[in-house]
Amino acid sequence: MEIVFKSLIECKIEDIITAWNRGFEEYFVKLEMTPELFFNRIANEGLSLPHSIVAFDKHEPVAIVVNGIRTIGGKKYSWNGGTGIAKDYRGSGVSKLLMEEKLKIYEEEGIEVATLEAIKKNERAISLYQRYGYEIVDELVHLSGMREVDQTQAVSIHKESLRPEQLPFLTIYQENVPWQCQWQSMKQGEAQIFTDMEGKPLGYALYRRVWNAQGQLERVLLYQLHLVCDPEQGFLNAIFANICGRTDQPVTFMTINTSVKNPIVPFLLAEGFQKTAEQVQMVKKR
Repeated sequence: MEIVFKSLIECKIEDIITAWNRGFEEYFVKLEMTPELFFNRIANEGLSLPHSIVAFDKHEPVAIVVNGIRTIGGKKYSWNGGTGIAKDYRGSGVSKLLMEEKLKIYEEEGIEVATLEAIKKNERAISLYQRYGYEIVDELVHLSGMREVDQTQAVSIHKESLRPEQLPFLTIYQENVPWQCQWQSMKQGEAQIFTDMEGKPLGYALYRRVWNAQGQLERVLLYQLHLVCDPEQGFLNAIFANICGRTDQPVTFMTINTSVKNPIVPFLLAEGFQKTAEQVQMVKKR
C-alpha cells in the first residue's frame, strides 16, 4: 500500500466521485453521489476544493475527506463534511493517515475550532475522532412529520420574510449551530422572523421549501427553528402556515441536525414527529 494525497483541485472528477462512492459504500445512510450532486453540494454548503483531499493507493482513489473553512464570530472554523474510506481499506491504517493529513491542513490554515457530525451509531468513527482530540458537545436529531396547514391560523402572529444572510443581524440569532444549518450554507434557503401582536420577537426559522413535479409544496426542510418563548400548538401551527404559504395539501416538515436541547424537539415528538436520524456534534479546539 502506497498512500498519497491530492487536493480536490488536483484530481479528475471521476476519481473524486469514485473515492466518495467507494468511501461511503455500505454506510449507515445512502450517500451515493453523481458529479452534479457532489459539486452542487460543494457550492451550496461553502466547501473548499483546495482544502479537501483524496487518498490514492498508487493511482487508485481509495478515500476522501471534504472540508469547509469559514470565519464565525472572529474565529476560524473548519468542518469535516464527509470522511469515507473504501471498504477494502477500512482497518488498514488509512483512517489514521487521513486524520493526520486533515489536521495538518487545519494547522496550516490556522483553524481555531474544528467541527464535525458523526452518526450516533458509528462508534468506530467517534472513537477515532476522540483519539485525535475531538469531544462530543451535543446530540442532534432529524425529525419528520406531516402536517395539515390551516392558513386561517397564519394571522395569529406577525411574520417578516428576509434573506438568510440578514439573520446574523437579529439579536436572537443563534450562531453556534452545525455547519449545514448556518445561514452561509443556505444558498437556496429562506428565512422568517416571528413577532407577537405587540411586536415582541417570538423566534425565527431558516428553511428550504421543496415542490413536486406538479408545482405543489411537498416538504419543508427546517435548518433552524429557534423560539424565544415556550412552544405551543397554536403558535406552531401559525409558524408552519406562514412558512408554507398558500397550499391545500398536507406538507412534510423535516428538521435538520436539531440539538436535542432545543425545546422544539420534545414538543414535535409529542406531536407525532418521528426521529429519522441521530448524530453527535464533535468539536476540537486549538
